[in-house]
Amino acid sequence: MRAPGRTPAPCGPPYGPRSRTAAQPHRRNGQVLSLLTGAWSLEWSTGVFLVAAAVTVVCSVRLATLGDILADRTGWGEALFGAVLFGLITSLSGIVMTAVSAAADRPTLAYSNAVGGIAAQTLAVVVADAFHRRVNLEHAAASPSNLLFGCLLTGLLGVALMASFSPEVTLLGVHPASIVLIALYWGGVRLIREHGEPMWRAVRTRETLPDVPDEQPATGRGTRALWTEFALIAVLVMAGGWAVARAAERLLDLTGMNAGFVGAVLMGVVNALPETVAAVAAVRRGALTLAVAAIIGGNCLDVLNLAVGDLVFRGGSLFHAAGTSELFLTSTALVMTTVLLGGLLVRQKRGWWKLGFDGVLLTTVYLCSVAVLAF
Repeated sequence: MRAPGRTPAPCGPPYGPRSRTAAQPHRRNGQVLSLLTGAWSLEWSTGVFLVAAAVTVVCSVRLATLGDILADRTGWGEALFGAVLFGLITSLSGIVMTAVSAAADRPTLAYSNAVGGIAAQTLAVVVADAFHRRVNLEHAAASPSNLLFGCLLTGLLGVALMASFSPEVTLLGVHPASIVLIALYWGGVRLIREHGEPMWRAVRTRETLPDVPDEQPATGRGTRALWTEFALIAVLVMAGGWAVARAAERLLDLTGMNAGFVGAVLMGVVNALPETVAAVAAVRRGALTLAVAAIIGGNCLDVLNLAVGDLVFRGGSLFHAAGTSELFLTSTALVMTTVLLGGLLVRQKRGWWKLGFDGVLLTTVYLCSVAVLAF
């Protein structure tokens, strides 16, 4: 017989303190999921943005050392290794930023991040030049491969601009220009790698530092261990890119800033950090060709970010979602690349304010473009 007021114990899992303990992991998992996918506050978005940028800087310093060693061990040379593999790793954060923004139905943010990163990364040549005071970096790092990659970059940017003014057609949700960009990049890399003996070469001067592999290994670690570390750093750079993209989306929502400004300046600068820091570290190691190649090669891969964003974006053609600000940024990147090519061809030893004419012009063009976007 049951006592009055007593309720029979329920069947199934026990209730009470033990059940609450068992539910805690589920609550924690829910909190983590909410943190990853939910709406972030302004303070949290700013903090994540800064931490992700710091992680990117630390990874980039180590990448410069690994890239210099692996360029010698693979026999690719600093120019080709820096422009392709090194450029790919340093561009991973930008690729992730563009893909995340495009998937979140923010095409202008995705587009401006890609082309804004190119403009900011081109300015990285000026920053790296400041750490090589004997002579202008463009003079000391003379390389036909770097010039050819600069030509490839202008072609890729030109195709991107043409796509925005072409008919708005898609094939399986992808604009044909995305396929053209990938094919042009692949063909350009093959041409540069197989161009053989050039019909002309840069004149050697006392300040020219040729790309000669080190006779003695720079580290006792095996090549496989170096590749493993290279891949792990790539994963960290990608994670940083995801965090920056998510934080930038919330900053855009909470502050009401211009999408072109956020993508080009805030995301673009973080996008350019790997190339900038790696270029400075490479210059300090004496790997001057690698420093310039990483910037130009990374820029070529950043144009391919548009193809990645176009593939992920489900609202049509990413190229036609670009507004006036985004097209202005693409033109800015094209002008800055042309100035850099001029600097590599002229090879001015010392010029205006110890930066050379190209360094001064690059800084001026970039600052003016940022001012136009801000106002």
